[in-house]
Amino acid sequence: MIKANVILDHLNWKKIIKKPNIYLNKRLKILSKAPFFKSKNHEFSVLLTNNKKMKNLNFKFRKKNKTTDVLSFPIKIKNKSSLYVGDIAISYEIIKNRSKQTNFFLEFDKMWIHGYLHLIGYDHKRQNDFSRMLRKEKSILKFFHIVS
Repeated sequence: MIKANVILDHLNWKKIIKKPNIYLNKRLKILSKAPFFKSKNHEFSVLLTNNKKMKNLNFKFRKKNKTTDVLSFPIKIKNKSSLYVGDIAISYEIIKNRSKQTNFFLEFDKMWIHGYLHLIGYDHKRQNDFSRMLRKEKSILKFFHIVS
């Protein structure tokens, strides 16, 4: 089973996702049934924040003085029952802006999926890696659409 601890740092998130912790863990329960993720016993945290905090985190950890949509901080800590794989931070304003063209929940799902894949070892430093990660993201989104 895959589980997330949601930390709400910016109240605008609640305007759209009333109970972000419940929403995300329902998605993860579905994901845990997917063939590739069935045997995963992961836990991670998600910070739902704003552009200002994202800019600070991006500068502190990546030396980039600009905001960004999602940041991932992989770490492997073995708990009694699961493997803690790290932390993700997501910017409300960027998701909200992108959702004008699509849907807030879809954009949010894309971001936490992207972040989670980074936590479990995917990256996009090379084109091959980028393509592989994008295919995995799309297959997860399709799995939600088929199953939900």
